[in-house]
Formats: sequence, C-alpha cells, structure tokens
Amino acid sequence: MSPEFVMGFARQAIELTLVISLPLLGVGLGVGVVVSILQAATQIQEATLTFVPKIVAVFLALLVAFPWILDKMVGFTREVFLNLPQYIR
Repeated sequence: MSPEFVMGFARQAIELTLVISLPLLGVGLGVGVVVSILQAATQIQEATLTFVPKIVAVFLALLVAFPWILDKMVGFTREVFLNLPQYIR
C-alpha cells in the first residue's frame, strides 16, 4: 500500500462520516437556533429547555434518515470488502 492510497482511503472514510452526520447535525443546529430565539424572546433561561427539543429532533431525524445512512455505510463497506485483495497488494 502506498501512502497516496492510505490518504485517499482515509479521505473517503472522513467524507462519508461527514456526509452521514450532516443531516443530524443540521437538525440539531436548526432546533437549537429556534429554541434560542424563543428563549431570548420570552426571557426564559431554563437549561433543560435547550436539550430536550434537540434530543427529540435529532432522534426523529435519525429515524427518518436511517435507511439512507445504512445504505451509504453498507455501500462503503461492500466496496472495501470487494476490493480487499487489491488493497493487500
């Protein structure tokens, strides 16, 4: 294995991780901004008010995006296992 191959393989793995986590992080960010705006408007500064909606929203986003995430992960894993003999050389 050449250093270029290892760097390319690591780059693919990192890109896949970022693509998979982007929808969940985006939902968490969006809900966090909305809750922060509501807290600023109503002047309610309850700490649990920020966490509970984010947890629920990210969980719901995970349920919706899980088939797509699973498809991406299985595709990457399948590619790794199918090309394993070429990687060993």
